[in-house]
Amino acid sequence: MWGLVPLFWPLLKPAGAGEILAHRMAWSLIVVGVALLVVRRWAWAGELLRQPRKLGLVTVAAAVITLNWGVYIWAVNSGHVVEASLGYFINPLVTIAIGVLLLGERLRPVQWTAVGVGLAAVLVLGFGYGRPPWISLVLAFSFATYGLVKKKVNLGGLESLAAETAVQFLPALAFVVWLGTQGDATFATEGFGHAALLAATGVVTAAPLVCFGAAAIRVPLSTLGLLQYLAPVFQFLLGILYFHEAMPPERWAGFALVWLALVLLTFDGLRTARRNAVRLARRKAGEPHGGFAPSPPSVSASRLVLKRRTGSPPTPPAPQSPSRTP
Repeated sequence: MWGLVPLFWPLLKPAGAGEILAHRMAWSLIVVGVALLVVRRWAWAGELLRQPRKLGLVTVAAAVITLNWGVYIWAVNSGHVVEASLGYFINPLVTIAIGVLLLGERLRPVQWTAVGVGLAAVLVLGFGYGRPPWISLVLAFSFATYGLVKKKVNLGGLESLAAETAVQFLPALAFVVWLGTQGDATFATEGFGHAALLAATGVVTAAPLVCFGAAAIRVPLSTLGLLQYLAPVFQFLLGILYFHEAMPPERWAGFALVWLALVLLTFDGLRTARRNAVRLARRKAGEPHGGFAPSPPSVSASRLVLKRRTGSPPTPPAPQSPSRTP
């Protein structure tokens, strides 16, 4: 669903990106509110209101994901699907960089190599586009920041999305009303089908989150982490094969470097997970570690990635410890 969502946003034209974003924020709260009524989970709301610091972090998360959603919707409807997909390819590298710079984490040599290759990819793509790939960078940095804030908030998927969309609701509603007073709103002027599609933005946001939450408790985390690369792959293929976006040689070169960096991260993560599993099994069996030296602390992209998803196209975590979000 996250990989195919670029097919949905163009259906909402002639609504602009701002109007689509406002409806997405408003209708998401309604859909998630109904879901919470069904499962009867409301105790967290009172606890959140009694914690100003956590409430402030929720507000920051809402602001950052608003930026992420808005840029993504605009990018898709403006013919930049491939560049948007790049943002979610490079997100694990940005997450690692944040871990090093803000959390003082240490990288293994392969991870340093992957980050260096990723930086080279951005430079090559900047040359290819004739400008920095700012859409990709904004999407990657905003979602990585969102992951960091969500880690601090530590709410479940439905609960966190409800809290964030509650913060977004009044500004979104005010913007929709303002558009109506200016005669620029399309919700009530383009027919029932268009209005229904705008209302469906709430379902488009919440449905992948619910499925992800169900999968997270059934699928091994290492598998889950690798599966999340499918979303930007689908977006990339849609950009080329369906939207027919240009891919000159220098752009292919930049993407190839990004994919090389992700292969390195995947290889390193799986190797580390396997070593840790062997070490744990020996410890449980009471055997010596058999020559395995303790590994240095490493960046886990999933430490910064959310425990549940919020409907933005997914960000693949660095597979060595794939826990997860929106």
